[in-house]
Amino acid sequence: MNEYSGRALTGIKILMANVPADGHFNPLLPLAKYLQNQGAEVQWYTSNIFADKLKALQIRHWPFVKAKDINAQNVDELIPERKNIKGKIARLNFDLIEGFAARSVEYYHDIRAIAQDFPFHVMICDSMFTAIPFVKERLNIPVIAIGVIPLGEASTDVYPYGLGIPPGSGIIDTVKRHFMHFVARNILLKKSIAAFDKILISNGLHGTKSDLVDTLIRRADAVMQIGVKEFEYSRSRIGKNITFIGALRPLAKQGNQPAWTHPKLKVYRKIVLVTQGTVEKDVTKLLVPALEAFKNTDILLIVTTGSVQTQELRRKYLYDNIIIEDYIPFKDVLPYCKVFITNGGYGGVLQSLSVGVPLVVAGVHEGKSEICARVGYFKAGINLKTETPTARQLDMAVEKVMNDMEYLTNANQIAGALSEYNAEIIITGAVAKLVRAKLKAPASPFHTQRNIVN
Repeated sequence: MNEYSGRALTGIKILMANVPADGHFNPLLPLAKYLQNQGAEVQWYTSNIFADKLKALQIRHWPFVKAKDINAQNVDELIPERKNIKGKIARLNFDLIEGFAARSVEYYHDIRAIAQDFPFHVMICDSMFTAIPFVKERLNIPVIAIGVIPLGEASTDVYPYGLGIPPGSGIIDTVKRHFMHFVARNILLKKSIAAFDKILISNGLHGTKSDLVDTLIRRADAVMQIGVKEFEYSRSRIGKNITFIGALRPLAKQGNQPAWTHPKLKVYRKIVLVTQGTVEKDVTKLLVPALEAFKNTDILLIVTTGSVQTQELRRKYLYDNIIIEDYIPFKDVLPYCKVFITNGGYGGVLQSLSVGVPLVVAGVHEGKSEICARVGYFKAGINLKTETPTARQLDMAVEKVMNDMEYLTNANQIAGALSEYNAEIIITGAVAKLVRAKLKAPASPFHTQRNIVN
């Protein structure tokens, strides 16, 4: 790893890009600053909702121009029909088409224009960024995808991605998995597979007849997969472009900004953190049941709302054992916690496991069923298999996790595995390797002159 220490990326231009969602942007932000410190020139193509954060970190922002900016703040306004779609599979297909596939060529047109002003050497994006095939194959620019969700590469060793079904054992489960792959390709995910293939083919790229998540992984030059094998289903074969990197560390605090703290952290022996992320706006799904379950108990419940109904919840739940905030850096509070309750955002789950805190998870949509399924499968917590748990369910699950040492032991084992990786150094090495290899190949139309220091 030492060959990539110092300012190893001096002269290299990197374009970051992401799907307009916090879970796809936030993990990449500290990485961008790290790459800057390694000498790279980093600019970013993304939604305007992240403009202020990029400005604060002095990273040039290229906003969406041709791409429709569908994000957590406006999704109900831009695609109101989404709220009326019932059923996990129907919602999954809709999201894959409207949120991802349909945006791919729009992203491509924007990035093609950016490349003329900023001739970047490599694009680093989240693994769900659907312009990956266009940038790699039409612009002839290497792409590194950061796996911000659990590994979605298709394999007969696991069930189709998005169903949230963990693998079993034995011949019966093997037959079921093969059957479900056939059903997924030809029935369940047929609509979204066909939609993305049509877009690719109509723009001069080859189709795949595979689901969107798998397609993007296979088409990237390198996939830097957040997480560890100890928290991923076993596979007999894995793509040569896939590398596990552990957890990306949260962004360091700027200047003298203090860590979040509270006097009650030293008073309560049992502390529980609960969040439902930034996408989900209905506080009755997880926050309210948690507040009802633990109000006026010996558990200190710390609630992060994502700035949704914070004041209303504070007025309603005026209890000494409850703290309600818009936002708290998880790394500041998780080390104090016995349990983390979440709807299954991958970044938050890995932050919790990185400090050995077991979980209670309750998520279904936006791919969260896959994350929650892994929590349950590896017994790092309890998967409630719903996005609307009752107060009673949460109470029982938290009590079980606190009293059964198996969950704590497993969480600590995963923490140990995560601690063995340095994601930033691994990615720096991948950038240097790809760019050096690219320089030996014929130049692309947008990259005729380089200023690379080897």
